[in-house]
Amino acid sequence: MPRRQMHMTGADGTALRAALRELRTKLEVPEAFPAAVLAEAEQAAAHPRLPDLDSTDIPFFTIDPPDSVDLDQAMHLAKRSGGGYRVRYAIADVAAFVTPGGALDAEAHRRVATLYFPDGKVPLHPAVLSEGAASLLPDQIRPALVWCFDLDPDGRVETVDVRRALIRSRARLDYDGVQKAIDTGTAEEPLALLKDIGRLREALEQARGGISLNVPEQEILERDGTYSLAYRAPLPADGWNAQLSLMTGMAAADLMLATGTGILRTLPNAPDGAVGKLRRTAKALQIDWPHHVPYAELVRSLDPHRPAHAAFLQECTALLRGAGYTVFTGGESPDPAIHSAVAAPYTHCTAPLRRLVDRYGGELCLAAVAGTEPPSWVLEALPALPFEMAEGSRLANTVERESVDLVEAAVLKDRVGETFEATVIDVKDREPLVGTVHLEDPAVVGRIRSTTLDLPLGDRIRVRLTEADPGTSKILFAPA
Repeated sequence: MPRRQMHMTGADGTALRAALRELRTKLEVPEAFPAAVLAEAEQAAAHPRLPDLDSTDIPFFTIDPPDSVDLDQAMHLAKRSGGGYRVRYAIADVAAFVTPGGALDAEAHRRVATLYFPDGKVPLHPAVLSEGAASLLPDQIRPALVWCFDLDPDGRVETVDVRRALIRSRARLDYDGVQKAIDTGTAEEPLALLKDIGRLREALEQARGGISLNVPEQEILERDGTYSLAYRAPLPADGWNAQLSLMTGMAAADLMLATGTGILRTLPNAPDGAVGKLRRTAKALQIDWPHHVPYAELVRSLDPHRPAHAAFLQECTALLRGAGYTVFTGGESPDPAIHSAVAAPYTHCTAPLRRLVDRYGGELCLAAVAGTEPPSWVLEALPALPFEMAEGSRLANTVERESVDLVEAAVLKDRVGETFEATVIDVKDREPLVGTVHLEDPAVVGRIRSTTLDLPLGDRIRVRLTEADPGTSKILFAPA
């Protein structure tokens, strides 16, 4: 899970975009696809392997950021006549286009995941597939893995099915529009039910001790050659939508565990030291955290629109470090088997256009429901997937971290010497003169170094910008 997501708007050809291009070069990011891969993708786009089942009569719709075209998921929600709900959740069928062992497959294993920079993305698959033939774009017939969940009136899963089918999405919606339609009561029932089902699933998450972090999204804005930063707090609709993906990943994990073959997304419990540090941060930020209140309950009570809460939520992502993938075969019991933030077994299977492992997860679930053995190409690839995904995640995290540093330095490069209001959100345990400050305006989280006095954890202080160098992606503050 990225610590801070970014989105950038503005004209091409700016100095910041040039610096981001240099960053891609430094990290050896594989941008251009080889000719053989592009040729195979073009051929696959023209001649995909299509399923026999036709579900194009179901009026699916997608919910994504407004500029997204690599659409992995589509949904249709309905009430059941006897009570409860039926959720149909369609996932792009990437395996309909990628031939195991081919050039396209090999390139996907080399890239592992789509990389997101502030000025654009480096995709896992060529655009002719990820933004075209395989994407669940509106008014296009597409092959998909269609999950069907019957839920009881409390939102609990009663039955699960998944099979290949042709679908046709009717609408591409965005989060702001969805939230507005639901809030104003203008949403038609299939969309209005997103709130009902999402809230029920959130209640079930709370009951099992799971947690979803509503981490604010850092947004970079450009106007007249200057840059600014702001935080966008997730909307309730973001969370309701995420609950459907989470439900699918949990159901997929259960199917794999039932057959004794699969790959889980796992996360160990956070060590006591990490939780203890968070408690100190909460105290410093004047966030009340009684000892009898579980961490998950505290996080659900926070308001990401409040600066202190937003800063704490950013620090909470430290507890998600250590996530990995666990493969199991032959009916063995996987260890570990639980994702501690989900508080249940969980796997990745809902974003195959953007993440390699999801294509394999989908195939394992199809085989589990059909009562057949998974394809040989899936079983052969399983042992190497945890390492491949770990390497891809490391690169993605480096891209994110260095992009944030670079953008913040670019935003502040002409403001060295200025003073800002900030909150001290972290102080190094053995170096009380060194820490981290959270600025409200601009929305920057940066290092601070004092020369004389220990930093006052949790206090609002005036800080002076002493360094901002886009060339080294470094910013540094000092007490004013």
